[in-house]
Amino acid sequence: MAGPRVRGRGNRQKPQHYSGPRTDRPGKRSEGKHHTPLRRSDVRPEQTAKTSPHNQSFFDGEQPSPTSRTEPKAPQFSAAVQTVVVVPDESGMRVDRFFEARFPGISFSHIQRIIRKGELRVNGKRTQPKTRLEAGQTVRIPPLKVDAPTPRDDAPQAQKDRAFIKSITLYEDADVLVLNKPMGLAVQGGSGTTRHIDGMLGALRGPGPDAQRPRLVHRLDKDTAGCLLVAKTRFAAAALAKTFRSRSARKIYWALVAGVPKPKQGRISTFLAKQEVEEESFMRIAKHGEKDAVHAVTYYAVVETAGQKVAWISLKPVTGRTHQLRAHLAHIGNPIIGDPKYFNIENWEPVGGMQNKLHLLARRIAVPHPRGGIIDISAPLPPHMEQSWNLLGFDTKRYDPIEGAPEE
Repeated sequence: MAGPRVRGRGNRQKPQHYSGPRTDRPGKRSEGKHHTPLRRSDVRPEQTAKTSPHNQSFFDGEQPSPTSRTEPKAPQFSAAVQTVVVVPDESGMRVDRFFEARFPGISFSHIQRIIRKGELRVNGKRTQPKTRLEAGQTVRIPPLKVDAPTPRDDAPQAQKDRAFIKSITLYEDADVLVLNKPMGLAVQGGSGTTRHIDGMLGALRGPGPDAQRPRLVHRLDKDTAGCLLVAKTRFAAAALAKTFRSRSARKIYWALVAGVPKPKQGRISTFLAKQEVEEESFMRIAKHGEKDAVHAVTYYAVVETAGQKVAWISLKPVTGRTHQLRAHLAHIGNPIIGDPKYFNIENWEPVGGMQNKLHLLARRIAVPHPRGGIIDISAPLPPHMEQSWNLLGFDTKRYDPIEGAPEE
């Protein structure tokens, strides 16, 4: 299953080693020193989805109890100029996402045009789509000519979409939905992509004109399977967006890679930049200070190996860059098996019976619930990865050492 050598890979990086959970003071970046031996966590990875009000494996300390919150007023589509005030739950939201949340009937491309043309103002001044808002700011909304949302579609396709979403639901309550996204299904639409999770979410909107449409909180690559978090209300979307911006969400990924990383536990820290060649785009290793380069940090740990041929890796991304895990593992010389974009070992032959599909799973996600407590959900292996695990004799109940990795 030889693949093209990744472009812009640069010299292979020797990852920094970490030997266990950090013991230094909070607020200091761990540099691989002053570590205590890795200890078995009190909480093992769950094999089924569940909520955990006190999961010390991911979060330390007591969680705040739900407090009274100010929610934004329902959107009003008006032919006149409107002025709306940013409420505390919307503080930190990007201007374009704020507009989208307040006025879900408007296409995102139209929102971008309104902002770029200067028709939307924040505290009387022009702004940019990516500008972060603060509580108490006033936002000028230009005249909007948008039809009211149509009632929920009960056509056969909408019924099929609702049934499909239900079939892949790992957890659901009044505010949050966690889906087990299948490998090969896109999260959002794009050029030539007509079937995707975001499009199906419209079928979940309630029957009334004021019903809210569920919205994505984060993204997964098309070929990555596993936990995908969805907000069912504007309130939940704003709260969870803050959680991801502050890096309070804890995510664990499982991957099957070529070879065995050395050391078996480490920290990968690089800069990544997007590069386009013809119609293909990918993330390449970049230099600090390079235009559009972003810092990316990943902790990894080898869970089990099959000789020196392949390794089951558990990963904890600190940052959430596009293709971060795929690019990082290729960079240290252990690309993910079945990765058509980043697999860079020539003449590498897979284990017999293993499918040539991306072996990457968003295994677990733990986030503070918008109304208090913790959501802690695990996804099972997708069929092609389960087949590989069985071929190699790997046990999914094996202790996952990545839980002892630092959070920054």
